[in-house]
Amino acid sequence: MPAFPRAAHDAVRDPTLRANLRHATRTIRDRRAKAVAELDDWDRLREAGKQIKDHTLRHLGHYLEQLEAAVTAAGGTVHWAADADEANRIVTGLVEATGEREVVKVKSMATQEIGLNEALEAAGIRAYETDLAELIVQLGEDRPSHILVPAIHRNRAEIRDIFRSRMARWGRPAPEGLTDTPAELAEAARLHLREKFLRAKVGISGANFMVAETGTLVVVESEGNGRMCLTLPETLISVVGIEKTVPTWRDLEVFLQTLPRSSTAERMNPYTSTWTGTADGDGPRAFHLVLLDNGRTDTLADEVGRQALRCIRCSACLNVCPVYERAGGHAYGSVYPGPIGAVLSPQLRGTASAIDASLPYASSLCGACYEVCPVAIDIPEVLVHLRERVVQGGEFTRHGAKVTLKPAGGHAAERAAMRAAGLVFAHPGLLRAGQRLAARTRRAHPRTLPGPGRAWSATRDLPAVPAEPFRDWWRRTQEGPGRPERTDGREAGA
Repeated sequence: MPAFPRAAHDAVRDPTLRANLRHATRTIRDRRAKAVAELDDWDRLREAGKQIKDHTLRHLGHYLEQLEAAVTAAGGTVHWAADADEANRIVTGLVEATGEREVVKVKSMATQEIGLNEALEAAGIRAYETDLAELIVQLGEDRPSHILVPAIHRNRAEIRDIFRSRMARWGRPAPEGLTDTPAELAEAARLHLREKFLRAKVGISGANFMVAETGTLVVVESEGNGRMCLTLPETLISVVGIEKTVPTWRDLEVFLQTLPRSSTAERMNPYTSTWTGTADGDGPRAFHLVLLDNGRTDTLADEVGRQALRCIRCSACLNVCPVYERAGGHAYGSVYPGPIGAVLSPQLRGTASAIDASLPYASSLCGACYEVCPVAIDIPEVLVHLRERVVQGGEFTRHGAKVTLKPAGGHAAERAAMRAAGLVFAHPGLLRAGQRLAARTRRAHPRTLPGPGRAWSATRDLPAVPAEPFRDWWRRTQEGPGRPERTDGREAGA
């Protein structure tokens, strides 16, 4: 993937994409605002979710061991995967051990993150996505562009054309004369998927939450496809990020209120599926839980950046972000698009690549993402923190070890400007002289910045320099001409 600016440059010139995103994000965020306004205690729920997540992350090792013991006691098997390659090897081996060559999948960000479908395909195993939006993406040989609605960049006419031209390659073809009405599109998907549900012997899922005290996994969804994948196959394999752990059922109750309202603008999800190990005659006979790290413990070591691990994948931040609304999810080069992707992906993957080094800059820092986050992740704070890492380099954790990151290329002028600004602000005399010089030469100032500064001033007006510095104005109007000016760098009257 190219760096975000280049990818976004192409995206904003696609009028169909812009129209699809504008309509979808505005509709979702307006509905969400109404759903949240129904709760008088929303702020307290938000704070409770933050506290639960922070507590769990501080004691994550303890709760993961408790989770493993509970899952094992309930008849499941737990596997630990340090990275994507190990997770893919584990899942591929488990599927091959069943002798099956196809699986059905519940919508899962974790399996997208590790590229599981591609790994299974390389082993001769076909994975069928069963979420409607994921099915559209898979049939269209596309990539997801939204956490909640992966096919948000497609309109109904495009979906109809994809079903007509691609469904037959994956199974049951689309009905003759299929139109773009939502009911007909949903029925075509239902008929196409039903035969796969009834035939598949292996299901693969993620999970929204894992309850440590009981070993219970939870998936919330709106269509019922997840329920089919979780109950009909003989073998169920769940790939879940370690940060999805919550200590108790009582903690889960908080998120079952905040997640649906923040994501689908519903009071509760139509389908909330829970499963604990295996049971004779009820559901899968074998259950495997793959606990995925893949950069999460490295992120946990960052005192500022670790708050991104609170994320419950509601997508509220995407729907209010002016950058996402115009650029779309593909420009982020990650399965985690939008503001949360801009802070999570560079921590999980590092900032060595051009796309990951550019993601912390994919924001206007307006703060709307923080205001709607149901677990109060201060995304602007993390963005600024990661920008500092990209520009300045320094020490951080990678693969469990402390490494020193070199400053990214192309930021030499920025670093020089910041050092010069730091020098001036540290010496009041220099600051005073600079302010007076700027005021006296203000008529000669250019309207745009030269060199690399053109990228900033091309879309913004340079602020006008006042005719008189504030310090001089204060001395003239408040102190009087006979009173000496302070020389210790503090404002008079402070």
